[in-house]
Amino acid sequence: MDAEPARAAGLPVQAGAPRTAPWILMYHSVAHEDDDPYLLTVSPERFAAQMAWLARSGRRGVSVRELLRARAAGCAARLVGLTFDDGYADFARHAVPVLRRFGFTATAYVVPDLLGGDNGWDPEGPRKPLLTVDEVVRLAAAGWEIGSHGLGHTALPGLRADELAEQTRGSRRALEELVGGPVTGFCYPYGAVDRPAALAVEAAGYQYACAIEHSELTGPFALPRCYVGDRDGAWRLRAKQGRHHWRDAVTGLRRPPEPSPREALR
Repeated sequence: MDAEPARAAGLPVQAGAPRTAPWILMYHSVAHEDDDPYLLTVSPERFAAQMAWLARSGRRGVSVRELLRARAAGCAARLVGLTFDDGYADFARHAVPVLRRFGFTATAYVVPDLLGGDNGWDPEGPRKPLLTVDEVVRLAAAGWEIGSHGLGHTALPGLRADELAEQTRGSRRALEELVGGPVTGFCYPYGAVDRPAALAVEAAGYQYACAIEHSELTGPFALPRCYVGDRDGAWRLRAKQGRHHWRDAVTGLRRPPEPSPREALR
């Protein structure tokens, strides 16, 4: 990868510079749900309390797009990334009003082939409606970042090269046609990423991609995130932030800064 995309993603590109990742929170559904076997749902009340804690502690929740731009400009010290995977309809219904109340922004990663459908990929969980085409268009027009979660919520590792291209390039093309503007962020379905997947995302023209765990791929195309659940109050969030910084430090100490996945294969 050239230096410019890395700078756009807000990560260091200089030789010998430490590899660091911003603190990004990972949400899925914000709703009242008794049946939640995958622990992906946060109640609206708990979500509001979590956002209130961020505000009280002097932090501001922002989209990943805004966070990385601020990092590139050197002014992201008190910013926290807020992400919502899968594109559940309750993002617009329950999360957006709370975020607006606090002056926060966020990123919603949606699955273009399944808009208006449900989360059929979760066989043991309750069926949850996804955002419709019209809702995604309205959210984008209102300034919310819309990112890609693949075409059909398919895990990328193990796919053929043409399938990877379709899931990354195809989903970006579909969303850009839908929202009438650039889509620069990708989120790996199930958080699953390997080197070919990261290469495919970079080749598809995205500026960044979100994963979950810290790994050897940690960087602009595998940004780690912090899972947030319904049990997470202020002290648990503070502990998770500390754990993120510790993992970030360990990841950076284990090896020197590396080039992007594409450069590593040259």
